[in-house]
Amino acid sequence: MAAVSGAPVAPPPSVSDDAGAGLVAQIEQAQPMPLHGALRCAPGELLALVGPSGAGKSSWLRVLAGLMRPARGRVQVGGEVWLDTASGTWVPPQRRHVGLVFQHYALMPHLSAQDNVALALLEQPSAARAAQALQWLRRVGLDEAHARRRPAALSGGQQQRVALARALARQPRLLLLDEPFSAVDQLQRQSLYALLAELRQQLHIPIVLVTHDLSEARQLADTLAVMDRGEILQQGAPQRLYRAPRNARVADVVGVQNRFAGRWEGPADAPGTGWLQWLSAPADAGGQGVARLRVPDKGRIPAGQPVTWVIQRDGLTLTREPVAGDAMLPACARLPVQVCDVRHLGDLSLLVLALRDAPAVQVRLTLSGAARQQWSVGDAGLLQLDCAWVHVMPTRLRPV
Repeated sequence: MAAVSGAPVAPPPSVSDDAGAGLVAQIEQAQPMPLHGALRCAPGELLALVGPSGAGKSSWLRVLAGLMRPARGRVQVGGEVWLDTASGTWVPPQRRHVGLVFQHYALMPHLSAQDNVALALLEQPSAARAAQALQWLRRVGLDEAHARRRPAALSGGQQQRVALARALARQPRLLLLDEPFSAVDQLQRQSLYALLAELRQQLHIPIVLVTHDLSEARQLADTLAVMDRGEILQQGAPQRLYRAPRNARVADVVGVQNRFAGRWEGPADAPGTGWLQWLSAPADAGGQGVARLRVPDKGRIPAGQPVTWVIQRDGLTLTREPVAGDAMLPACARLPVQVCDVRHLGDLSLLVLALRDAPAVQVRLTLSGAARQQWSVGDAGLLQLDCAWVHVMPTRLRPV
């Protein structure tokens, strides 16, 4: 982050903290592109919209900003209704007090950084605009020298700081970030992450971030909203979505790698548990039984139902041999495996394990520290699954 030089400056303008109930939005639309679902974002919370290209993430932002009017819907921010198609309510974009930051900065190339920020303050006298613009630039880590430069003389990260200062200078009640970090290099991106984390401590407004980067979403967001084909599939805390995705598509979008086929056999002998038959592939594709697992049961899946199941890496342990005196817990399964690939990813290593009795079934495990140095391709080991981490999802039957 750039250092702030010179004499102490006055405190920067404050952002309104009367966001009240935050953001509540519900949209229903079939054309020109489908949009369906509901979003909630509390004041001071950062919500990340994640999904593949074409999922409708930026279209949701345009609806929230008032740049697109949906067929049916309602948008409320801080207790104020901005859109309600049922009653005919429509607040235009210029009256919504939305701060919007784009991927490619959208700065005026012929204006200095200070003058770009001052564009958000046109209702004020010229001297006040200049002073407040400089305060906002200082707040995002830029000094007077940066303020005098045009965008072409600033790095990508510095330009994005200018764009963020301009958005905040609008005194927004809602901050929308449309892939704001994807055009900068990794070093500047980490610096911008730190800046956003710092600003969030001071801004009591809802923040909505669109990103393709799952690592970025996990690092920055309080909640994720998983999207596909314009639909909000699931919203919740990142750890909740990774451990218990609503369906296989959510698991794919959030990057759950250990996803397998199975068949639900019904209640087990212990209360709150059921029997899951792990299959090497879906039954209709010739999948064979791999292991019978006793897993948590919420009583919602009928016996015989094809299922997809996932397990987080927290529920996986790899050892070379059983530990002396370690009787396997009833909620665990231990299977012989062979390491078929090792990929070193900085401080982490990703191991790909093939089950000895079903080599086509592969499990991915991340290791850190000294433990990751102990494994090479071809090594044999024992994989222990803590079945308490297994999450089972019904599989939709294909129409006949």
